Amino acid sequence: MNNRRLAGMVLALLMPACLVNPAHAIDGAAVTTATELRAAVASQRALPRAAPLPRAAFLESGALPEVQLSPTGDAVAALREQGDSRSLWLLPTGGEPARVLVGRTQASQLAWSRDSHWLFLRAARALSSVSTQGRAGVRVPLGGVERRQLMKVDPSQPAAVLLRERVAAGGGEHWRIVRMDVAGRRSVLREDPRWVHDVALDAAGRIVALARFEGNHDALYRVQADGSLRELLRLRPMERINLQAALPDGSLLLDGNPAGAGAEAGFRRLLRLSADGRLQTLHADPRHEADLDEVVLDPRTLQPLAVSYRSTVAATYGLGATAAIVSAIEKHLPGRDIAVQAGSAPGTPWLVSERAATLREPRWYLFDPRHGSLRRILDDAVLTANVPAPAQLARKIAVSYLASDGMRVHGFLLLPPGVDPAHAPLIAQVHGGPINHFRAGYDGVAQFLANRGYVVFQSNFRGSTGHGLAYTFASNGDYGNGRVQQDIVEGVRWLLAQGIGDKDRVGIVGHSFGGYSALLGLTFQPDLFKVGVAGSPPADLGWGMRWLLAAGEQGDLPDRSLKQTLRALLLDGSDPATFARLHAQSPQVNVARMRRPLLIMAGGADRTVALRSVTDYVARLKRLQRPVSLLVEPGGGHSPVDPIPREAYLFAMEVMLQKHLGGATPEPPSPRLRAYLRANLRLAGPEFAGLVAPSPR
Repeated sequence: MNNRRLAGMVLALLMPACLVNPAHAIDGAAVTTATELRAAVASQRALPRAAPLPRAAFLESGALPEVQLSPTGDAVAALREQGDSRSLWLLPTGGEPARVLVGRTQASQLAWSRDSHWLFLRAARALSSVSTQGRAGVRVPLGGVERRQLMKVDPSQPAAVLLRERVAAGGGEHWRIVRMDVAGRRSVLREDPRWVHDVALDAAGRIVALARFEGNHDALYRVQADGSLRELLRLRPMERINLQAALPDGSLLLDGNPAGAGAEAGFRRLLRLSADGRLQTLHADPRHEADLDEVVLDPRTLQPLAVSYRSTVAATYGLGATAAIVSAIEKHLPGRDIAVQAGSAPGTPWLVSERAATLREPRWYLFDPRHGSLRRILDDAVLTANVPAPAQLARKIAVSYLASDGMRVHGFLLLPPGVDPAHAPLIAQVHGGPINHFRAGYDGVAQFLANRGYVVFQSNFRGSTGHGLAYTFASNGDYGNGRVQQDIVEGVRWLLAQGIGDKDRVGIVGHSFGGYSALLGLTFQPDLFKVGVAGSPPADLGWGMRWLLAAGEQGDLPDRSLKQTLRALLLDGSDPATFARLHAQSPQVNVARMRRPLLIMAGGADRTVALRSVTDYVARLKRLQRPVSLLVEPGGGHSPVDPIPREAYLFAMEVMLQKHLGGATPEPPSPRLRAYLRANLRLAGPEFAGLVAPSPR
């Protein structure tokens, strides 16, 4: 399903970027000067100190994983968590009470049909449909030998979806794009020898454009009347597009980051490709620092209504006539990250979500554009139980700082409320990927650490996504003990120089690539980092990238080439020179330099980072009598998913940091958690002496 949520109301024409109004969210402008930073610190220090919250408060998943407004604007559909399953609820926007449509489902996503009479529910292995009257429609399996996937709701039909399916063709495979309605009727729209990422349909339901993977690059094509293709855009590595709509004048509405002129080049932005092939930017981040995060369309005209950016300071911009509506919503919710959906009928309510770093659960509202009123919905006691109050959580401050080579680096800072940061321990939290980035909004691990009294620094170092392709490629492949790691280290030192953090109590934590960075920090910057926690870390990034291509689950696939991506990022471990460079700078090769206390956590069935590479590194440390502990989840993947392994992750991290950086004694483990730790701490340092037998395995 296209992850750009479609919603909105009437907008007659595509409007230029000058006719927009921003709803600035979360915490205002990014902090870039010492004066601004001091003001942010003072405001947080003046708040009452937050009481320690139970670990469970940071583990719970969202009570409402999916909420969608119908295209006609007369009802809101919501999936509600209920133990090991979910239920589907329907709330009329006219004020009638909510009712249950489906009492039990494994679906994690929902989408409305164009006519607002049906809902499609996507679970891991099946797609089902149900009418707003509770009548069951078609159910079709997903995955399997056909590798069937839901692409999107068909915007040209009253109640149908588009599916992608694999079919055998000679000795190879083809990919079909199939329309299926709620009665189960199927129509093959196209069969292609290549993987089709996305399609755009005209009002008659014919595919008029498609984005396709060509083996070493993506390309956008116009589909001619006879089915032949005319190339419109050839994309370079890391360039991506999403087809939003085919418009009546023959132009295509899309978002993406293809090459272009001007300051917006390389940023993900809202685009229009005219019938004669001219590419026009309709909207890009006015701050020139963030990629587009979300596009909102009118479900009837398919014209864009609003866009959002969330890589630094979250902001939503109404386009054209909707600018006044977005501005009115923002006045009700100042300083928040807002997302909107609207029906196609003029005057119908808008669905608004309010998000912030201090809101574990989004708050949902209906906004009346006729009267300017905002009404809270989906806020019953069951949904809001055990949700931390915003005052108990830490504000997330967008910061930027100059690296030693003059490049501006972005990130976020979380300050525990009521704490003097000059005397607080400081944690550098490093994101995974590295093709990823920290975002504005709630972060469970960061909030857990802040609640325990730690200042948390999240660097979106060069090489991160979210800030345009030039920012991503600025790493120049220097992912060892080089420029990328320097960005993290220099960010920490910048904060210390501003009086934020106790220089003698600095730690580093991260997962996947973030775990690798934690190993680098302890190995090469032991004067700065006193303790580290590394989840699923590749101790030798060169070997890890080579293994991932050869044996991992993310190698070359029908829809992408990991090898081409890694080559573009200068991270291709199969290239001898790249391998030698990363290998020489790896924590594995430099294991003798690692003397700081370290906790490593890993999954026994990880297909992204080989467990044997983790245990080999730990064995080398053990032979050198270095302080290391190892926690392995039996059968676990790259990240813990089940409740007890997830809680064990937080508990072990807290124990490690508290022992070496100070802080309150961790909440005692439950008997079940204690039993899990006893069974799975394969190697236990003195920090865990009370949890395991005297002779650790």
